This record gives sequence, C-alpha cells and structure tokens, in this order.
Amino acid sequence: MSTTPIAVVTGASSGIGAATAKRLAAAGYRVVITARREERLRELADHLGGLGHDAVPYALDVSDRDAVKRFAASLDRCDVLVNNAGGAFGMDTIADADPDDWRAMYETNVLGTLHMTQELLPSLIASGAGTVLVVSSTAGHGTYEGGGGYVAAKHGVNALARTLRLEIVAEPVRVIEIAPGMVRTEEFSLTRFRGDEERAAKVYEGVAEPLTADDIADTIAWAVTRPPHVNVDLLVIRPRAQASNYKVHRER
Repeated sequence: MSTTPIAVVTGASSGIGAATAKRLAAAGYRVVITARREERLRELADHLGGLGHDAVPYALDVSDRDAVKRFAASLDRCDVLVNNAGGAFGMDTIADADPDDWRAMYETNVLGTLHMTQELLPSLIASGAGTVLVVSSTAGHGTYEGGGGYVAAKHGVNALARTLRLEIVAEPVRVIEIAPGMVRTEEFSLTRFRGDEERAAKVYEGVAEPLTADDIADTIAWAVTRPPHVNVDLLVIRPRAQASNYKVHRER
C-alpha cells in the first residue's frame, strides 16, 4: 500500500473542484479527481502530471450509488474526501418551481455527499487521521427569494456535516464545512440559468471582486493541512462586497 496520502475531490472537472485538486496536489497529496466529464478530468490530470504531481482521473456520477461503491473499492486508501460536487438549477419561486430541479439538486448535493462519505468513511477511519470536507454554501445558512431548491439542498448538506461530526466524534476523522458566498466560476451561474449567458453575467454585475475558485481552494487546502487535532468546524467565506445572501454592494 502506498504511503502517499490520497485526497479524493468530487466535481473536479472545473471551478472549485479543479482548483482544489491543484492546491492539494501541490501540498503533496495524490489527488483522485472525479466528475462526470472524463475528458476534462484527463486534461487536468495531464496538467498536474506535467508539474510533477500525482493525479488520477476517474469518471463518476456521485448520485449513482453503485458507481460510487465501485469507485471506493478501487482505492487502496483515502485520507481526505472533498465533497464538492453539486450545483444549482433555476431561480424559480416556490410557487413555480419544477420538482425535477429540486430532485436533481438534492440527489447531487445531498445524496452525492452521502454516498461518497458512507463508502469512503471506513478508509478515512483506517487512515488514522482522516478528513471529510464538505463544500456547502451560504445558501445552507440563510434563505433568499428564488433559491428555495438550492437553499433546501445546501441546508441538507449543512445538516449532514453537523450530524456526522456528532456521530463519529470518537473516530480519528474530522468533519469540515466550507460555506462559500458569491464565487464567480465559469459554470455555476451558467448552469443555473441553463446556458443563458446574459442572466448569468447579471449575478456578478457591478461586484468589484467576487471570490474566485482559487480563493475557495486556498481555504480548503488551508483547512485540510491543519494538524489532525485541529477541526475547522465551519468556515463561511464571502467577498468583501457581500454582507449576506441578498445584501451585495454593486458599483455603478
């Protein structure tokens, strides 16, 4: 069995996941990067390999329990699990929301995190100093109009992290939640608005410096690389221009 610590990162084909894989690889981890888009993963793995890092791509849909089981069985160890896969679909009100959007958000954000955590927890415990890190959102700590389905899913992720921490307190595994606010990535808002570039751009309109994927990845890497006895239970990170989910300073 390899002695190099292994970090599994979900949703690693772009955005926060890809940036996190780069940070953890630079910190000395063998990163196993997962997402549904295999070509993107291979490009990232090749890039990291060219820098002398160890990266393994694995195409995976975290909402597919059987696929997650096969993935977990393929690993000889796991020291860090970064549950980053997720996303938002739509900005409809509760009255007009599509239940299929809610179901998709719950399956990816909540059940995906559940599947990965359940299947890798034995390996994390066996490592003697494991870390489960959950990338939630400020949407998991407050509500806003038009965000009902995403808010509900991220509240679920927050509840999962807090409950897991209580349940495994006697085990050598810490549970960390990173809750980002406004982060401008290439795909999050574009996916939410189903490819409508104009609507996606308006989310960040007038905001001088939204957070970047690397800002969040930097925070994740910092939390993961603290001494094993140090648990960052919850870290909320927003850009300076954002005071809450709905209070944002926009320059004219």
